[in-house]
Amino acid sequence: MPLHWTAQSNPPLVTIVAEGDVTKADVEEVLAFLVRADLVRWRKLFDARNGQGRLTPEDVEAIGVRIREATRTQDVGPLAFVMPTGAEKPELRRMLGLVAAAPRPMRLFRRIAPARRWILKTEA
Repeated sequence: MPLHWTAQSNPPLVTIVAEGDVTKADVEEVLAFLVRADLVRWRKLFDARNGQGRLTPEDVEAIGVRIREATRTQDVGPLAFVMPTGAEKPELRRMLGLVAAAPRPMRLFRRIAPARRWILKTEA
């Protein structure tokens, strides 16, 4: 499985790590978990350094719709996103644009340490 996640309660933080090829189904599984576990409001640290998105433009749009729907019904916690190596794919830029539209703090990073520091000091 290319996406692994852990949730810790003190401080409230969900860490998601990508390794290998990430598909629409993988992203949808994480989103469903966040909703089921009532973790949408929590801080999220998404480490995509070792991930490779395998998403079509249609996949990205469908994921974006799902994220927009979630933000209408509940507060969304801050997100620190650590970019994958060679992150110049148009699909990733489009996905990040859709994710950034959520009313919450979000920052992009190239390294994990600054991302972790920022997300831990950001209010959820």
